[in-house]
Amino acid sequence: MAEGSDLEKTEPPSGRRLEQARSDGQVPRSHEVGAFLILVSSATVFWVLGPWIAHRVAGVVRRGLTLEESLARNPDTMLIRFADLVFDTMISLSPLFLALILAVFAPPFIMRSWNFSIKVIMPDLDRLNPVSGLGRLVSLNGLVQLVKSILKTLLVGGIALWVIWNERGDIFALFGQSIGAGLVSAGHLIIYSFFAIVLSIILIVAIDVPYQLWAYYDKLKMTKDEVKQENKEMEGSPEVKGKIRQLQREVSRRRMMSAVPSADVIVTNPTHFSVALSYKAGMGAPKVVAKGRGEIAMKIREIALAHNIPLLEAPPLARALYRHTEIDQEVPSTLYTAVAEVLAYVYQLARWRQTGGNYPLPPREIAVPPELVPEVVNG
Repeated sequence: MAEGSDLEKTEPPSGRRLEQARSDGQVPRSHEVGAFLILVSSATVFWVLGPWIAHRVAGVVRRGLTLEESLARNPDTMLIRFADLVFDTMISLSPLFLALILAVFAPPFIMRSWNFSIKVIMPDLDRLNPVSGLGRLVSLNGLVQLVKSILKTLLVGGIALWVIWNERGDIFALFGQSIGAGLVSAGHLIIYSFFAIVLSIILIVAIDVPYQLWAYYDKLKMTKDEVKQENKEMEGSPEVKGKIRQLQREVSRRRMMSAVPSADVIVTNPTHFSVALSYKAGMGAPKVVAKGRGEIAMKIREIALAHNIPLLEAPPLARALYRHTEIDQEVPSTLYTAVAEVLAYVYQLARWRQTGGNYPLPPREIAVPPELVPEVVNG
C-alpha cells in the first residue's frame, strides 16, 4: 500500500514543475473566455457606434455603386477610387477591429497564462497520431467538452427562443413599418437579441474558468517520489551533500594544518584540545591560526614539535579558546589577560634560547573566567 500510494499524484505541483510546464507551452486556457470577450466587444461596438458605422459603410457602398463619367473615360482613376473606398471601409470598421484585437489578447491576462514558448510551434508527430487523438476524445477532458458543448447549445438556443418569443410583437410590427423605420427597429432588435444571447454565456464562462484552472493544476500534480526526486535535484542528494561537506572539511583542515608552523605557541588540554596562537607586530590582538580536539589536536602538536613551537599545558584556557574562537579570529577581550601570560612565557623562552641563563618556568595557574570554560568529559 505504501508503494502504491507513492505512485499516486497527490502532491500539488511545485514551482519548478509549473515553470517547466510554462516553458513547454502548457498554461491554463479557456476558449469560452475568448469567445465571450469577442462577442461582447463586438456587441458593445455595434451598440455604441452602430449608427456611425452603418452611416459610413452605407456611404462607401453608395460611392462604390455610383458610376461617374470621369471614371468611365479614365480607367486609371478607378484604382485610386478603389483604394479610397477600401481606406474608408477600414476607417469605418477600425473600432470593431480594435475591440476584437483587445478581446483576443485579453484572455491570457485574465487567466494569468500569458506565455511565449517556441516548443508549441515546433513539429510534434504525436499531434498527428490518431491513437493519441482518439485517447483525447474519450478522456475526461473530452467528455467535459462534450457536455459543455451540449449545455452551451441548450442554453444559447433557449435564450434565443426566449428573446424571439418575448419580442414577437415588435418582430411582427416590422411588417407594417416603412423601410427606413423598419431597418432601424430591426437593428435595435438584432443588437438586443445579440446582447441577451451573449450575456447568457457568462454562466458558461463562470463554470469553465474554474474547471480549466482545476484541470491544469490537477494534470501537473506530482507523486511523492517525484517530489523527493525534485528536492534531490534542487538541493542535492544527502549522500552528495555529505561528500561535499567532507571534502570541504578536509580542505579546511589541510589549510589549517599548513598554518600551524606560523604559530608562536600551542595551548593544550593536554590531550583533548590544542589551540595554536600567533601574535605579530601590527596585530590588534593574538589570533587563533589552528585548533582541534582528539586526533586533530594530536596532529597539531606533532606539527608544532616538528617545527620547534613551544607547547603550554593550560586546560581551562585551551577549552575556553576552543569554544569561543574561530580560525583566523582574534581572541576575545575577556581572555586578553590569560593569553598575555602565555605570550610572556613564550617571549621569555625565546630569550632563553638566544642568551641562555635560567630556564623560564611556565605559568601554573592561568586565570580564566569560569563562565568561559565549558564542561568536558575525560578532559
